[in-house]
Amino acid sequence: MRHPSFLAALWAVLLCIGLPLHAQDNAATRTLELPASGKPAARGGLQFIGNATVLIRYGDLTILTDPNFLHKGDHVHLGYGLKSQRLTDPAIPFDKLPPFDLVLLSHLHGDHFDQLVQNKLRRDVPIVTTAEAAKGLREMGFEQPQPLQHWQSIDIRKGNTRLRITAMPARHGPPGGAVALPETMGAMLDFGGDGKTPAYRMYISGDTLVYEDIEEIPKRYPDIDLALLHLGGTRILGVVKVTMDGKDGVKMLQLVAPHHAIPIHYNDYDVFKSPLSEFQQEVKAAGLEGKVTYLRHGDSYSFRSKKP
Repeated sequence: MRHPSFLAALWAVLLCIGLPLHAQDNAATRTLELPASGKPAARGGLQFIGNATVLIRYGDLTILTDPNFLHKGDHVHLGYGLKSQRLTDPAIPFDKLPPFDLVLLSHLHGDHFDQLVQNKLRRDVPIVTTAEAAKGLREMGFEQPQPLQHWQSIDIRKGNTRLRITAMPARHGPPGGAVALPETMGAMLDFGGDGKTPAYRMYISGDTLVYEDIEEIPKRYPDIDLALLHLGGTRILGVVKVTMDGKDGVKMLQLVAPHHAIPIHYNDYDVFKSPLSEFQQEVKAAGLEGKVTYLRHGDSYSFRSKKP
């Protein structure tokens, strides 16, 4: 393991580099067809498993986000000799999950796609993710990574259920930090409708800070029904902030202006330095308590589409 002083110096250099963001990919939207398995309905819902892991159901479709199923006391490796200890248990063991159709992966990091998942996840499951993560997944033997650049979309069809996933801007830390951390993305999930006028619109922030590119999201995607915000105030070496803390979470909430929001990715690892209580205090101070629902591990949230 490298000495902490070396790691701190390395990070200082990387943060000063300030490399440009990944170029946008304007490739045409592609389509992924999945075999139908039931009668779709307009009702949807989600279950919070822990960290950034959520089961999302809409019609005939079930999505698993950022699968992390290590248990309390287990460690994940963050690169450069760094690791983090899990402080909580997932609400459901991986082997007890209901059937799901695809994985939505914000980035390839140990607390979002752990070794247990690498070993147990079906090799043929579609995984919508970044181009960098898709390359790594192929090297692990996964057969259907679906890479997206920021603003690029993929249409998912299963029976009569329709979903468009569009990669949103995200930056895992300050300028230059992307050199030392995995490429990441947020995601806009447009359920039903024709893609332009969805029946329900959900935004997942991914691991990001609030920065200038985020300002483009509400311009392109107004009328967001629900936002899942990755919080935690993660700090590398206890210094470099790479995910939103409580204040950032409220700033994001005000910027993207969803009708409702649910915080996730908090209190689960020892590198998370901003507890959920900090976000709750900031939400109260901003007068936004009516816009936020707090879920414990295992809790569910139901929603109904605006259109049949």
